[in-house]
Amino acid sequence: MSLAVFDLDNTLLGGDSDYLWGQFLVEQGLVDSEHYERENQQFYEAYEAGTLDIDEYQGFMLRPLAGRPQAELQAWRERFMAEKIQPILLPKAKELLNRHRAAGDTLLIITATNRFITAPIAERLGVSHLLATEPEVVDDRYTGRTVGIPCFQQGKVERLNAWLADQGVDLVDSWFYSDSHNDLPLLNQVTHPVAVDPDPTLARHAQQQGWPIISLR
Repeated sequence: MSLAVFDLDNTLLGGDSDYLWGQFLVEQGLVDSEHYERENQQFYEAYEAGTLDIDEYQGFMLRPLAGRPQAELQAWRERFMAEKIQPILLPKAKELLNRHRAAGDTLLIITATNRFITAPIAERLGVSHLLATEPEVVDDRYTGRTVGIPCFQQGKVERLNAWLADQGVDLVDSWFYSDSHNDLPLLNQVTHPVAVDPDPTLARHAQQQGWPIISLR
């Protein structure tokens, strides 16, 4: 049995759930549209360029959740899942997950996007193990801050290593599927790195290293 690790946004999904959450908040009138949409786009461009300040970004993303009742947030998220996530679920991603399940592999999603957004997506995909950036909750309310190591770039390696130690498993014959050059630290750790619909930087690196390049689109 092997460990099969999957990035989420633009890998198993045909879009970026974090970015789409920002669009959803704007469309629902839940944030100041002009300011929020501009900031959301700037952060996404920084992510693509590999220059994203993950702490600043998470503060921006989590601010609209802060202090709101859980019931209100759950209602927002249900609409988000129906309107933004359902249309970007990829049949080929489901087939890939099922191939690893059939092989008896342990499936894990690892994502920089926070758990509030990604937990129901992982559940929809039938993946029970999820490592995501963790929002802080105090007295059943989100504070707008994160706890622990953000699950981004080298942070993904650190979070995965801690999870491996807790689970008593290792990376022997492991797989990792990702679209982004931001995931090169983890791609370099596994036995079978796979570039999925990769960005140009990752595509060049994968070609140089002889890594498989696949498409789930």
